[in-house]
Amino acid sequence: MKRTWIRQALLVNEGRQFAGSLVIEGENISEIIEGDGCPAAPCDETIDARGCYLLPGVIDDHVHFRDPGLTHKADMATESAAAAAGGVTSFMDMPNCNPQTTTLEAWEAKMADAATKCMVNYSFYFGATNTNTHLLAQLDKTRVCGVKLFMGASTGNMLVDRMEALRTIFREAGLLIATHCEDSAIIRANTERFRAEYGDDPDIRCHPLIRSEEACYASSSLAVQLAQETGARLHILHISTARELELFEDRPLEEKRITAEACVSHLMFCDDDYATLGGRIKCNPSIKTRADRDALRQALRTDRIDTIGTDHAPHLLTEKQGGALKAVSGMPSLQFSLPCLLELVHEGVLSIEQVVKKMCHNPARLYQVKGRGFLRPGYRADLVLVDPRHTWTLTAGDVLSKCGWSPLEGHTFHARVKATFVNGERVYDGQQVDTTRRGQALTFDR
Repeated sequence: MKRTWIRQALLVNEGRQFAGSLVIEGENISEIIEGDGCPAAPCDETIDARGCYLLPGVIDDHVHFRDPGLTHKADMATESAAAAAGGVTSFMDMPNCNPQTTTLEAWEAKMADAATKCMVNYSFYFGATNTNTHLLAQLDKTRVCGVKLFMGASTGNMLVDRMEALRTIFREAGLLIATHCEDSAIIRANTERFRAEYGDDPDIRCHPLIRSEEACYASSSLAVQLAQETGARLHILHISTARELELFEDRPLEEKRITAEACVSHLMFCDDDYATLGGRIKCNPSIKTRADRDALRQALRTDRIDTIGTDHAPHLLTEKQGGALKAVSGMPSLQFSLPCLLELVHEGVLSIEQVVKKMCHNPARLYQVKGRGFLRPGYRADLVLVDPRHTWTLTAGDVLSKCGWSPLEGHTFHARVKATFVNGERVYDGQQVDTTRRGQALTFDR
């Protein structure tokens, strides 16, 4: 098996950073060497990583790759290439595609498709509905990352709004339940009120008032109540308000049954940005106040928020035109999620150890991902090499997502991904993605 020596890096892993080297043998990490030591056996390739951080590959537990059925805006090939260029080595994809991933057959079809297209590792949620709860017991817990539950306005039949179905899902899922929490009744009432006052498509700045703090808190608190009543394993996605943080405990992930995710969009933007970015930053839940954003950032410094995802949701720019009701919701953010969080490190908001914990270690712990998420001998060599001295400004030409744009265009970053390794192979070399490589299906120790 090929042996690759990544030498003189600054390794960041499990709460500490240290100078040293790492050896890849085949698909796995074979040695971690602190200081100036040499590998136990000769290596076929040596990579000089002087001045660079070596991190575990990012595990993004929340993406929408639009495949199948919505591939005019994104697909597994283009978005997994974007992932590789951003240091994301594994993703977990959501079920609201076409057809929706709400049957066992649709889930298996996505897995088979991913094996032929994806340059990074992959897994897929099973989507819960009002009518498919009988299928939950048939899910393979070692292959399905979790059950996705829309407890807020969504497309098609994926909104679960019957209390009987909700209780059944929480009681019988047998897997982590990942929820989108926004109260649809509150959103409908707000929509009617704003339409009456401002017309059919109120200004985009009304979006966080329509999809309000109240709508988020009402739904999130219901999810927490159901999890407490049933003992379900609940992970609430894309927390967007300071108020919701009171629903979660500041304790290590291993001690909790109810956990929370923050998304890059809510960490980087606030409602002031609607004036310049308009519909480009429209997403659900909405981007809210600067105080909410700052509270989320602060919660990442503790154990109150457990993971960082992206809710990567590409749309064409033509679909983002309009106001609070007509512009579609969602934005691409996968390729630049790690640079964004490293920017918060540069600003002193977070430490790089905290970023690695929330983007790499905790997703692996939470979902019980087998053999990934850490720099440990015997684990898969999913790695990202980052140059923390590389200042660069993002342009549309940098974007690999099929949609072709980013709300971060024009932003200057102070760290850049230099290389990404997936299962021991260099998939991204700092310039290009090797599109001939294929990732592996994630498996779970359950």
